[in-house]
Amino acid sequence: MKTAHLVVIGSSNTDMVVKSARLPRPGETITGGQFYMAAGGKGANQAVAAARLGAHVTFVARVGTDMFGAQAIDAYDDEGIDTELILRDPEHPTGVALILVDAEGENLIAVASGANHAMTQADVDRAADRIQEADAVLLQLEIPLEVVRYAAHLASEAGIPVILDPAPAPEKPLPPELLRDVTYLTPNESEAERLSGVPVRDEPSARQAAEKILAAGARNVIITLGAQGALVATADQMVHSPGFSVEAKDCTAAGDAFNAGLAVAIAQGRPLLEAVRYGHMTAALSVTRLGAQPSLPTAAEVVQFAHSQAVSL
Repeated sequence: MKTAHLVVIGSSNTDMVVKSARLPRPGETITGGQFYMAAGGKGANQAVAAARLGAHVTFVARVGTDMFGAQAIDAYDDEGIDTELILRDPEHPTGVALILVDAEGENLIAVASGANHAMTQADVDRAADRIQEADAVLLQLEIPLEVVRYAAHLASEAGIPVILDPAPAPEKPLPPELLRDVTYLTPNESEAERLSGVPVRDEPSARQAAEKILAAGARNVIITLGAQGALVATADQMVHSPGFSVEAKDCTAAGDAFNAGLAVAIAQGRPLLEAVRYGHMTAALSVTRLGAQPSLPTAAEVVQFAHSQAVSL
């Protein structure tokens, strides 16, 4: 299988995580939790996940000149990620995410975006050559929407597949011109509901939501449904792709793992449904471990998991 060349444009955060028996209600304090810090941010998670899956990854991002930014870049270098286009921003701190995780792996997340929201189109312009040489470009919504739109258009104009994870869920429907430039849109249930207005609870409701998102201009929609897998909707078909049953400990980076696996497989030229299945396996492994980036599996681990599930790669 050929080496995938990806450009990931997005956020870099430091995650501060408390794992407790359950999530607190508003105004409630829960004691006795376990605290740890880990590198995070949707863009960074996807970049690290793709690198561990064997891709050559260029990460376009901004971090502060604080210790969190320095630690993040050192960690990306250790993963073999091309960090030349990560800008150290002297005016904004590195992004920080505060994460609460319960015993079942469910989470609540609050993010102080910092340097992530200071990204501009000029950051994308500096990456123009890398984008035009890439096998795929991976985007999320933890950076300014106008930067996402610009990057998607630049890649689309060059004929490069664009994968957009519309997370966090947008407050408003995505612009039609952005949807047209995105090759694969990958919302989860809540994001699909925000984009379509259809509450997504099961496969039939996911189909309704996908129809509306396609009608709004999306080219291909992959609605992830957690352990239930995903609904893959194109102009020609809607297919349910089943997931894998595992014991979940922390779902924090599951969506990022899925998108990275999907992007790597697409960049390698695999058929869409096969790429979606590869994304499922990557995500399934990630939820069995604590943390965002610490949970992300290697290509060898995905192969081993596939064998344990009697799935061919």
